[in-house]
Amino acid sequence: MKFGIDRLVEEPALRRALAGRRVALLAHPASVTRDLTHSLDALAALGDVRLTAALGPQHGLRGDKQYNMAESDDYVDPRHRIPVFSLYGQVRRPTPAMLDTFDVLLVDLQDLGCRIYTFVTTLRYVLEAAAQHGKAVWVLDRPNPAGRPVEGLTLRAGWESFVGAGAIPMRHGLTLGELARWFVKTLRLDVECEVVSMHGWQPDAAPGYGWPLGERTWVNPSPNAPNLSMARAYAGSVMVEGTTLSEGRGTTRPLELFGAPDLDVTALLAEMTALAPQWLAGCRLRACWFEPTFNKHTGSLCAGVQVHVEDAAFYDHRAFRPWRLFALAFKALRRLRPDYPLWADFPYEYEFNRLAIDVINGSELLRRWVDDPAATPADLEALTRPDESAWDAERQGVLLY
Repeated sequence: MKFGIDRLVEEPALRRALAGRRVALLAHPASVTRDLTHSLDALAALGDVRLTAALGPQHGLRGDKQYNMAESDDYVDPRHRIPVFSLYGQVRRPTPAMLDTFDVLLVDLQDLGCRIYTFVTTLRYVLEAAAQHGKAVWVLDRPNPAGRPVEGLTLRAGWESFVGAGAIPMRHGLTLGELARWFVKTLRLDVECEVVSMHGWQPDAAPGYGWPLGERTWVNPSPNAPNLSMARAYAGSVMVEGTTLSEGRGTTRPLELFGAPDLDVTALLAEMTALAPQWLAGCRLRACWFEPTFNKHTGSLCAGVQVHVEDAAFYDHRAFRPWRLFALAFKALRRLRPDYPLWADFPYEYEFNRLAIDVINGSELLRRWVDDPAATPADLEALTRPDESAWDAERQGVLLY
């Protein structure tokens, strides 16, 4: 199969509309061609694309920052001698000075299929800026490694943030190119927005179910996104960032596991099974121990659970629902230990007046369900299913594959 960047490099006809125009690239470490050449270098080597600038999202153009909320500076690319502007530094949106350096912005970002992944919000911001300043945006499309399933509550009005770009469920089931079409449509943006689509993407095909497993090399789009298993679990495991539990940062399997030094894993798994066994489908849960080398519980031995979604013998792509799985873990822990200090209280993506778990979920609904002793899994289903059905219908108008 071919990604958008591969088609742009290999098909000169696609580049004709760039002739005579100044071109910038928004990219990150996973912005590579089939042969693992970074997209900036591949475009520069063509000779018929006038590259005048580059932009980097969170973690930087080349992957220079490990931590969330670690900002990048602007600099001059040492090889191509063009300015590289940070969209995760002094600003989150392109400034007029940045926009003055190009006519067309190529967006080549590998997404994870989850609303909270900040590249989704960066895409919205550059589309809005381009509409305001008469610039064009071309999205060089890439696979959604989590595939087409939809899951989670839709972000509520007033809860927009850098990890919540709009009324999207946690697991949106779109590519970044399709999300661009949705933003243009719903925000009514008057902007030249083109999607250089993929060829041969089969989001329902085994064994990758979204990621072309065996055909393309996985490159971390951010430092703690090391593999396909993480991408599959991320729509649920990312919620652990809003808790006092470790999400596995500081280990070799971040965002595939969770735990804490004082967790009774045997009791937790038993309570999860008793509450909603149907929410455990499609994966295998394994009790484990781990010691983070940074982030939460650094240097402490944690009792935890790893979510395994790599073995075809027990992974069921359609049955696996990571958002419900992790919501169930929180609910089970709250039932076992009502006074457990579960919710973390710290600024999350510069949101200082709201709990991180609420910022992540785009409302207080999930947290309130966990904390309500009378609330059942059926209650959360009743809240969530209408959102999922509505989104599944709404996205039909922007699908490309």
